[in-house]
Amino acid sequence: MNSIHTGNFQLSKGGEVLKLYSEVEAKCLDCLMRDPLRPFVPQYHGLVTRGESCYIRLEDLLSGLRKPVIMDCKMGVRTYQEEELIKSRTKATLRSDMYQKMVKIDPSAPSAEEHAQNGVTKWRYLQWRDSTSSTSTLGFRIEGIMMEDTSVQRDFRKIQTLGQVTEALLYFTGGQLETLRAYHSRLLALSDALKNSPFFRTHEVIGSSLLFVHDHSKASVWMIDFGKTTPLADGRELRHNVPWVEGSREDGYLIGLTSLITSLSQAISVASWQQDGGCGEEKTV
Repeated sequence: MNSIHTGNFQLSKGGEVLKLYSEVEAKCLDCLMRDPLRPFVPQYHGLVTRGESCYIRLEDLLSGLRKPVIMDCKMGVRTYQEEELIKSRTKATLRSDMYQKMVKIDPSAPSAEEHAQNGVTKWRYLQWRDSTSSTSTLGFRIEGIMMEDTSVQRDFRKIQTLGQVTEALLYFTGGQLETLRAYHSRLLALSDALKNSPFFRTHEVIGSSLLFVHDHSKASVWMIDFGKTTPLADGRELRHNVPWVEGSREDGYLIGLTSLITSLSQAISVASWQQDGGCGEEKTV
């Protein structure tokens, strides 16, 4: 679909993308095609087998766009499932690859014991990633941005405040007012659809992204990646707008959506001010 998401995808003919099969994701997409969220999810066209592998057939969200600019925002206050947390306590497999990623970003992050073992558990790594990014504070994080020239930037880990998100949004859109407004209205419509969605109420949405896509003529936002999105048992429902405590299964998806809508409003104000001629003067704070 884009080079932010390489590896699991193959392009197909006729405006479709093939994504490596996941039973969890296929079940979610099947439900979503009959839910108020359907307009915000890529069209699901069932399954197809290619050689040894099975794929999910999805609408290509970049179809018809010229030189698309793309941003991937991972939603929620955590990116690990509660099951991963429980499993890591009972069967802690040490991962040297995740330890290396951790050390590369912050050599002081691993404990003395982790340094000695040259490894960390997957849960420890994911929890650390969440706590050092805007995931835990703002309810989402920017995973990557692909610009018009297809260069991909991923260094958004230091973003912690709404002001920094606003700056990133202005960079991503080139300060184009129409693009910012289109994104803002799409997120408000998504917010309404989420309130009316039986799927959203009854699922724990983990590791899912909002994909922002625009070119010079149009802009849209899509919910993607449902491989860790699981239904709740016993008719339970989630609020999605409260902090997570272990056992609650709350994901904080709406906390992230509110942060994004707020930052987009700020970005629209800045872009309007610049368009009205403010960019030639010194801005006083």
